[in-house]
Amino acid sequence: MQKPSVEIEKIIKNIKKYTQEKNAVVAFSGGQDSTVTLNLARLAIGNKKLIAANVDFGNFTYNKARENIQKICETLEIELNVITGEQEQIDIMMGGPDCNLCTKKIKLGLIKNKFPNKIILTGSNKSDSWGQYGFAFYGGYYAPLFSYTKENIKIIADYLNIKVKRIGENLNREGCKLKHLLKPLINLSYHGQAVDKANELLLDRISRTGIYAEKANVKIIGPLSRNIALINIYPLPEKSWLDKIKFQIGQLEGIDECQVVNCHLQLVIKANKGQFNNLRSRHWLEKGRLQPEFAFPVSVKWLLTTNRKLKTFQVIAYNKLN
Repeated sequence: MQKPSVEIEKIIKNIKKYTQEKNAVVAFSGGQDSTVTLNLARLAIGNKKLIAANVDFGNFTYNKARENIQKICETLEIELNVITGEQEQIDIMMGGPDCNLCTKKIKLGLIKNKFPNKIILTGSNKSDSWGQYGFAFYGGYYAPLFSYTKENIKIIADYLNIKVKRIGENLNREGCKLKHLLKPLINLSYHGQAVDKANELLLDRISRTGIYAEKANVKIIGPLSRNIALINIYPLPEKSWLDKIKFQIGQLEGIDECQVVNCHLQLVIKANKGQFNNLRSRHWLEKGRLQPEFAFPVSVKWLLTTNRKLKTFQVIAYNKLN
């Protein structure tokens, strides 16, 4: 990447080109990528021509995300439009975790449905699947940060003095609580509540105690009849703090077992035939989807499912390797 000032000028020029300096909508989640996109779009075409559209997932949206989104839009004087997407997300996740489909059909799809005649700007970049396998401009969507990595975007954010408060799984990414449910969402009050309450509790305790954590999430795995909570925190805090949070999460309704990830894990994953036979898909799931969110290395033992209702994958168990 060239100097931040040069890159910013290039991005602003491209935003003007693709929007034709007319009204545009930014798919806004409140995380670093979409916040940088929103700021750059404001510099390119002005706040009066922008709408920040946020898809709210109800209980699966982090509480701090709503606070950040509202405050950022107020500060930048940009209109905020909130679209409800909770039921649509639940419908997808009943077939197993599928963040790519959720992004295309719900996070972006619902915004496009509401604003069919406007170009939609997204924060997609080289560090996510859209940036690796998609296009910068496609079907009315434009990703100004398409050719940049997370590290590049952080440099741009720092240069523009853009401060993004932590709202999710790591310091610079908002994520979604439901992405940490690594099995089908069959029972909302059991599977859904477990992943919701566990992740909200972990982030609340981190915030209250001032623990530094680059990664912080609780993965819910196991068979459909058993919720196993895997607590991921990196770097690991002191043992007394870990013991306390493990106990608190383990006491939550719907959590049947709770462990802190502190070593290399082997995840046992059942996948449907399409994903099981697609080596690139399996590689992306292991290295691009799962590994970045775990505190320690993970490897995968793949099994072909006999469950025809499973559309993607399910982590059914784990083994400690060292």
